[in-house]
Amino acid sequence: MTSAVSKPRPRVAVYPGSFNPPTVAHLDLSEAVREQRHVDMVVWTLSTDALGKRAQAGPTVEQRRAVLEEIARDYPWLEVQVTDAQLISDIAIGFDVVVMGADKWDQINDPIWYPSATARDEAIAALPEVAVAPRPPHPLPSEHAVRFENNELVSSTAARAGAHHLMLPQALASGLWT
Repeated sequence: MTSAVSKPRPRVAVYPGSFNPPTVAHLDLSEAVREQRHVDMVVWTLSTDALGKRAQAGPTVEQRRAVLEEIARDYPWLEVQVTDAQLISDIAIGFDVVVMGADKWDQINDPIWYPSATARDEAIAALPEVAVAPRPPHPLPSEHAVRFENNELVSSTAARAGAHHLMLPQALASGLWT
């Protein structure tokens, strides 16, 4: 009698963000998380109503999703999803790793987003493994740090302001941010 050998379940990371526009740092961080956290798949996740992001003129969630899906076609380990969830703790349910910048780590630790400090503590305790990228001037929690070269100062804000070289080629080619 032979026994079936079960294949290990893939480790999957969720990377919530506005991706407005997607930058070289988004991709480099995703690759760093794959290597440093031994993740098989990264899921870039857009929220239909991102918490703490004021409405801005520009591409809709569906337009950004289409660009992200075009990018993901070149990376078999990258997927895209859209969610109605706003809190990272809700977005991260069911994933092995949650990816964010140090600015987002500060945000999820701020009790202003929760009904109480206890609710905040419970939400943070419910997170899967956390992978945090540098985002000066925000402190980087060493126990969650992900390191990657030369991308600490890349931002979607700078890309929207004219630093188009920071955008991924598919974002630039879409014309949505130029």
